[in-house]
Amino acid sequence: MKYDFDTVIDRRGSFCFKYDGLKEVYGREDLIPLWIADMDFQVAPQIKAAMQKRLDHGIFGYNQRLPIYYETVINWAKKRYGYEPQEDWIMTSPGIMPAVNLAVMQLTEPGDSVLIQTPVYQPFFSAVTAHNRKLVTNSLIPENGHYEIDFEDFEKKLKEVKLFILCSPHNPVGRRWTDEELFRMGTLCRQYNVPIISDEIHGDLVYNGAGSRSIAALEGMLDNLIVCFSPAKSFNLAGLATAIIIAKNPALREPLDTMLENLHLYMGNTFGIITLTAAYRESEDWLEELICYLQGNRDFLVDYIQAELPQLKVNTPEATYLAWIDFSYLGLTDDEVQKLLIEKAGIVLEPGIKYGIEGSGFQRLNFGCPRKTLSLALERMKKAIKEL
Repeated sequence: MKYDFDTVIDRRGSFCFKYDGLKEVYGREDLIPLWIADMDFQVAPQIKAAMQKRLDHGIFGYNQRLPIYYETVINWAKKRYGYEPQEDWIMTSPGIMPAVNLAVMQLTEPGDSVLIQTPVYQPFFSAVTAHNRKLVTNSLIPENGHYEIDFEDFEKKLKEVKLFILCSPHNPVGRRWTDEELFRMGTLCRQYNVPIISDEIHGDLVYNGAGSRSIAALEGMLDNLIVCFSPAKSFNLAGLATAIIIAKNPALREPLDTMLENLHLYMGNTFGIITLTAAYRESEDWLEELICYLQGNRDFLVDYIQAELPQLKVNTPEATYLAWIDFSYLGLTDDEVQKLLIEKAGIVLEPGIKYGIEGSGFQRLNFGCPRKTLSLALERMKKAIKEL
């Protein structure tokens, strides 16, 4: 490989929550953290070089996004996701979750219902409930080694909601929704006049050569859609707080644009602007090598669990660097599983119950790390389970 994903880099003391938050949350620092969804890899050298050049300039005033920024976003969406946004459809936000929260606040009223598909990323829940909206869930169904959508229930729930928050690819279950699934969801949402805000932050991280795909690329979807993407996951830039919001329909775009301006969230982070541009313009080969490495980690993880930890069950993720592991066959409560992992194995995963009641018995594991780190964590897990 041209790029190095094997070197273990000590991140402690770098103000990163994944490592420096261990003491605060778990009371100890000697744990292998496979919980928070960022990666333990240095960014692409092209990104570091662009940051260094901007740093050397030495002045960090208010930002203006130049035409090259918009050209970069448009070209990336066209090449990677299959659709071509126009410049006036593009907004920016410090992150995708701020955009989701703004969509809930601006496109619904207190007391309105908002639909999510569970188990799902925990902030989806609070994006609804924190603003006095009613949470409505469409539970995903474990079928044939992966999760599927209960479309009968999905359509039933659409009749009572004002907004649908889509996670695509899905965190934590690792599904890359097919074009047929996306089109069916989008068509039903149009039928019942329910706008979609699609969180596609993991959209670049797709395995087995399947390629990235956005619901925005499907015929007839753009008029009822807000789509969000970012280099945060795929280029490991979450700390630089930069995300893209695409909305073709002025009725969906203008309320968000107004609030972004009123809250002064539009200005952006100097290094976020620079790194997004360097990532999407200059670092695609790094991303392709990263995907290969992550796919190797995924396969190593799945093979290890099947061979060495048959008490656990894991579906093979189609996308993301997150594995959704079923610990229920151990016969332990969620708290007991967490205690086993922390106190006996010395590792931290994300408890599945955080993703909804459907996540009880599960843990989410982040395999975006050097393989030796992943291997050590799995060996510790095996030892702890063996001692039960």
